[in-house]
Parts: sequence; C-alpha cells; structure tokens
Amino acid sequence: MIAAEVLSTPTMVMGWLLYVPVVLWAVLRAPWVELFADTRRQHLLFGTVFALFLLWLVRRDFDTGVSYHFIGLTVVTLLLDWPLAIIGALMAQVGLVLLGRQDLAAMGVNGVLLILLPIAVTEACAHLVERAQPRNPFVYIFCSGFFAAALAALLCLLAGLGVLWLDGLFVMPQWLEDFIGYLWLIIFPEAFINGMLVTALVVFCPEWLETFNRTRYLAAPWKDEGPKK
Repeated sequence: MIAAEVLSTPTMVMGWLLYVPVVLWAVLRAPWVELFADTRRQHLLFGTVFALFLLWLVRRDFDTGVSYHFIGLTVVTLLLDWPLAIIGALMAQVGLVLLGRQDLAAMGVNGVLLILLPIAVTEACAHLVERAQPRNPFVYIFCSGFFAAALAALLCLLAGLGVLWLDGLFVMPQWLEDFIGYLWLIIFPEAFINGMLVTALVVFCPEWLETFNRTRYLAAPWKDEGPKK
C-alpha cells in the first residue's frame, strides 16, 4: 500500500481514472439478482469483505510511506468471480479509508495496484485453466490458486516499485539490487495462504467456488471395461 505523500498528483489522478471505470463496469456486470435471491452468496460476499478488511489491517507500515500486507484476492476472485471480488475489495478499502489506515487521495492508485491487478491475474489464470479443460482438480488448485497468487504478488510489487520510481518522490532503498532475494519472502507466503484456502474450499465446499467446474473436476473417472464377450 502506498501513501499519498510519495505519489505525484498526476499519478493519483491517473489512478482514479483507471480505477473508477473498472469499478463501474464491475457494478454493471455483478449478478445482483442472484445475489439478492441467494443468502449464501450474501454471506460469502460480506464474509470476504470482513476477512479482507482484517487481513489488510495486519500490515507493516514503513516511515518511507509504503506498507506491506498480504493481498488475499486470488481466493476471493475464485470464490466470488471478478465483479463481486472488485466490489467486495472496494468495500474493504473504503473501511480502511474511514479508519484512517489509507489515504483517500491514493485510493485510486492502491485500487489499481492491489485490487484490479491481482484480480486480473487470477481471472486470466482461471480462464487459461478452463480453456484447457483439465479433469484433475489439482491443476485448478495449483494454477488458479498457488501460481496465480504468486504471480499476482510479483506483478503488484514490480508495478508498485515502477510507479514509485517514475514519480521520483520515494527514496529507493540501498539494497534494491538484492530485491530479488526478498521477493521470495513475499511471494511464497501469498501463494501458500491463497493456495491452502483454495485447496480447503475444493475439498470441503466446492459449491462455493464460482470458477470451479464441479461437473468436470469431481465426476467419476471413466474406465475402459474392455470388449464385452
């Protein structure tokens, strides 16, 4: 998470210009009829909003104007699908702003980097997996869960550093050349948390996952009984 003090005004304006249209698109694409008719979906949505809010509160704030926390949006995207994932993450983000834990001016930039980007990565990975139509659920768990979360964390870090470097208001650390070694300390926990949650949902509550094809993954394996005599 990036504070407004290390972001230039044009960058924050650009963040809002990118963030707001996608949020409006998500609102238009969200399944509101199914959501209001299904109490289970309502509980999942508000439960994930509360979980994201608590997860993003557990963070490390640095004096330089940046904060580190786990993202957690890979499992949320697989659970709710991308429109409701964006809306739920926005609600959690508004809660942080009201609590004074995030700058309102930097809300657009943080929304693009920490909400839209990981959701887009997860959605792309899930789409590629669905196009391949594997029958093994471990392919879904690894590619849409572990790998998607790791890739999302990596791209969020690189994109955030790129924005700070272009603005020039953030003092880059002297150990930037050793940054690759620190990446694993961030990417692996993000992948582990999301991957384990996706695994638990596939095993115990596969019907909760909007992107999980239960008919294909959980169908009984076909067996060749050989020619009949």
